[in-house]
Amino acid sequence: MEDGTLRITNASESDAGRYTCVARNPFGTASSTGTLVVKEPTKITVPPLSMDATVGESIVLPCEVSRDSSVDPTFKWFFNGKLVDFSRHDHFEMIGGGSSGDLMVRNIQLKHSGKYVCMVHTAVDSVSAAADLIVRGPPGAPEGVLVGEVTDRTAQISWGPGSDNHSPVTLYIVQARTAFSVGWQAVRTVPDSVPGQMTRATAVGLNPWVEYEFRVVAVNAVGVGEPSAPSQPVRTRPAAPEVAPANVSGGGGTRGELVITWEPVPEELQNGEEFGYVVAFRLLGSPVWIQSVVPSVDASRYVFKNDSIPPLSRFEVKVGVYNSMGEGPFSPEVIVYSAEEEPSVAPARAWARSLSASEVQVFWEAVPPSLSKARITGYEVQCWEEGSPVSDARKEKVAGSPARIAGLKGSTVYLVSVRATNSGGVGPASVPVNITTKKPPPSQPPGNIEWNLTNSKIFLNWEHVKAMENESEVTGYKVVYRQNWRRRTNVVETNRTSVELQVPSGEDLLIQIKASSDGGDGSYSSPIRIPKMSSLNSRGFFSSAASKKVRVHGVALLVLVWLLL
Repeated sequence: MEDGTLRITNASESDAGRYTCVARNPFGTASSTGTLVVKEPTKITVPPLSMDATVGESIVLPCEVSRDSSVDPTFKWFFNGKLVDFSRHDHFEMIGGGSSGDLMVRNIQLKHSGKYVCMVHTAVDSVSAAADLIVRGPPGAPEGVLVGEVTDRTAQISWGPGSDNHSPVTLYIVQARTAFSVGWQAVRTVPDSVPGQMTRATAVGLNPWVEYEFRVVAVNAVGVGEPSAPSQPVRTRPAAPEVAPANVSGGGGTRGELVITWEPVPEELQNGEEFGYVVAFRLLGSPVWIQSVVPSVDASRYVFKNDSIPPLSRFEVKVGVYNSMGEGPFSPEVIVYSAEEEPSVAPARAWARSLSASEVQVFWEAVPPSLSKARITGYEVQCWEEGSPVSDARKEKVAGSPARIAGLKGSTVYLVSVRATNSGGVGPASVPVNITTKKPPPSQPPGNIEWNLTNSKIFLNWEHVKAMENESEVTGYKVVYRQNWRRRTNVVETNRTSVELQVPSGEDLLIQIKASSDGGDGSYSSPIRIPKMSSLNSRGFFSSAASKKVRVHGVALLVLVWLLL
């Protein structure tokens, strides 16, 4: 070139070598020598390819090069024009090494759609290759759900399409929610299957006079998208009821009554305001139905009373419904019996005995079936204090004799009577009989307890408990013991003031003693804790007074610890 520059085009290995540039003029000559090294060019041999992926997949965009062995390549990736910082992206990872710098995209999301560029730098050149990634996912949420014309059973629904996320919408699903449903439920529509190019449908099969919210879900080849926001609540129009009460039955009650029961119709099936029931019944064989209106949505029972109704008469019964729009259907007819007659005969030979200061046992003779027209299913025992009105009586229902009445006062006179019962009521009472509960048990616990431990045997001694004048005499004692912190207890009964216990060694022991009498058991002594030991001989003493004394013999010190249970 005119300025002395040497340009070599399409250089090859044969052009490598030493080159000298010589310059001359009238004043002299100058030269400069340099070495030309020719290297292989860097080429991307496996470039990234444009591709489609589905949300949740993981893919690899390849980027492999051929290059001169004397240079090291540096790989960089750009996403939508920005350099990828691998330290800040959980989804991106560069894999490979040497002549490979592949990009792995893990758990692809919709946001990863775009242009990816692999750029390779060496000391002498740089090359790049680009690819487009399209990520397909479930559709976005439909928009602007609106409810148009509403009837008692249908509602017109329309909406706007959301993003298809690179996969065309194939189907829409309309869902509804009410105060009575468990979350959102798909509803039947017209058309039955709403295609992706349609953005309106009619919800059918709705319940009258129920408030609904609607939403729409789009579906494509990838999956089911997020639901739209709910529509504004709308209430369907009212209609006459279409569901009759279920489980109609009855029976029982008192003489002259016909009791009819049913399962109330749920609110979502009442179809309108001013809902109520129509109860219809007739004596079996009679051509005339008697009807009665029950104007209550919560009603589940109706009682017809007429003293002329014979006991256990058979009636045909049915229950219907109505609301402000008209009458609905009746339930199937069922047979219901009127109330039976209450017993008319009192039990004979009632008597009682006192079991303790708080409990009595009552006996009587059952009423023979030949003496009672009414069926007898059980008995009611009444017990009240002498001088108190019968209305204050404690009542116990039992199948038959005998019966126990507990929770009474000690040294108290009670009156007891018995009545036969059935579903129709109670019969006359037997002649009241007197029974006096026993004196209360001794209130004083055993005191001055001494114990002596030899290996696995414990010898206990205590002072006899003397009952007060208004208390039952002591008839014996109960020694209750258990291993520490265990709920299972052992009881030893004795009529003496001493006892020998055979207990396992190596366990803590808790011991209490109480007096027993005809009036029941007295108070427990304070608990005694004997710490675990194996072959130690020890003894202790506990006074019922406030003081505590310990005497120990053997090779170790034993301390008695008094604990409150």
